[in-house]
Amino acid sequence: MKQAMIIMNPSSGKEKALEYVRKVEDTLRDEAGYDVVVNETTQELDATKFCVSACEDEFDLVVSVGGDGTLHETINGLLDQKHRPKLGVIPLGTVNDFARALHIPLDPDQAIATLTSSRLRSVDMARVNDQLFANVVAAGSLADTLSSVTSEDKSKLGALAYFKEGVKELLGNSAAPLRIEHDGGVWEGPAPIFIAALTNSVGGFENLAPDASVDDGLLHGFIVHDLNFFNTITAGFSLLLGNLKGHKDVEYFTSRRIRVTSTEAVKTNVDGEPGPVLPIELHILPSHVQVIVPEDADN
Repeated sequence: MKQAMIIMNPSSGKEKALEYVRKVEDTLRDEAGYDVVVNETTQELDATKFCVSACEDEFDLVVSVGGDGTLHETINGLLDQKHRPKLGVIPLGTVNDFARALHIPLDPDQAIATLTSSRLRSVDMARVNDQLFANVVAAGSLADTLSSVTSEDKSKLGALAYFKEGVKELLGNSAAPLRIEHDGGVWEGPAPIFIAALTNSVGGFENLAPDASVDDGLLHGFIVHDLNFFNTITAGFSLLLGNLKGHKDVEYFTSRRIRVTSTEAVKTNVDGEPGPVLPIELHILPSHVQVIVPEDADN
């Protein structure tokens, strides 16, 4: 019999995670013919450990039930594994960038119904130092600020919580000296933030990188620099209109490998969670995992 592992964060989905997990379990067992194991996270890195065991035991499917943080830990269990199960995603977080990019319904019940879909999408992942990421890496003083956005603000404001904190940081004119090496050359100078995106949705803004696709084999880099008050406002409009890469204070490039260094201790943010201090090296892992998507999802 096919085997599926559900990895759930019980604090997600306004504490309705257990109710949704029961529905996931019933759907997988009764409609998709899986033998199902449920694992509940209680501490950091539990989801990674559970996913590693699913790989080692050659499970057919792993389903992440939670937010982007739970998903990030889950996909890191796939790192360097010979056998990688298919991935199902039930988004219970406040932003859910990965689900947005793959057109997986943000309504949990609709997402659960998607688990019976026969359609799979081969999705790129990328490596940053010794971990995987599915969506975005940010570096700079602004990236550290975004890591401090509270759960309360994210619940109340969603994507706007990141925008609110970001504007406050940018108005402080805080910039770090960055050196960014990529396939097309080198950029060096002060910048409040550098972003490397795998998908079009970052922080809930689905227009950050409208050209990005989950399977294009590319990292989409944005170097934001020299933002005063007026330019901060115009950059915000450019972001909302899907033209951030065309803003005069933004350098945009695509690359398969990126190295970011600094003469200062600059922090990073990986998939919405605090990441390693610079230096970092990123490289793309094309079509690294197969994800269940809706039958009618756009390419």
